Amino acid sequence: MPKDRIIQLIDFFYPPFRRIIPLQTFRYAACGGSNTLLGLFIYTLSYKYILREKILDFGFYAFKPHVAALFIAFCINFPVGFLLMKFVVFHDSTIKAKIQLFRYFVIFVVSLFINYWLLKLLVEILHVYAVIAQVITTVFIVLFSYIMQRHYSFRRKTPEGSSEFPV
Repeated sequence: MPKDRIIQLIDFFYPPFRRIIPLQTFRYAACGGSNTLLGLFIYTLSYKYILREKILDFGFYAFKPHVAALFIAFCINFPVGFLLMKFVVFHDSTIKAKIQLFRYFVIFVVSLFINYWLLKLLVEILHVYAVIAQVITTVFIVLFSYIMQRHYSFRRKTPEGSSEFPV
C-alpha cells in the first residue's frame, strides 16, 4: 500500500532526529515539506511556462499571473496535502473523514487567503519577484497550517472524551 511505503520511507530518516522532535512532527515536516515543494514547483511552472507571466483573462474577470498560478497550485496541493495528512501524519485521528476534510478545507482556504494577500503585498506593493515572494509567504503558511491541522483538523479524542489537543 502506498501509504505504508511513504511511512516507511519517512521513518527511515527519523532516527537522527528522534531526540529533537516527535515522530509525528517529523512526518508532518516531511509530508508538508514535500507538498510545499510540489506547490512551489507547480506555482513556478504555472507562472513561468503555462501562463508565461501574462494575465489569465476569462472575459468577465482577469487574473494577474501570480494569482492565477497560486490557484492552479491550490487545485493540486489541496487533495495531495489532505491525503498525506490524513493517512501518513495524523492517521490516529478519531474524527470522521468528512469532518477532517471539511476542517482541512477551511484551514487550506484560510491559508490560501493569507497567501493571496501576502503575495499581493510583496509582488504588487513591495515589487518582490513573484516566485521569491511565494517562497517567503510559504514560511508563514507552513507554521500556521501545522498548528491548525494538529489542533483542529486532525486532533484525537482521549478515552475520557476530551480532546487530546486544545481547540
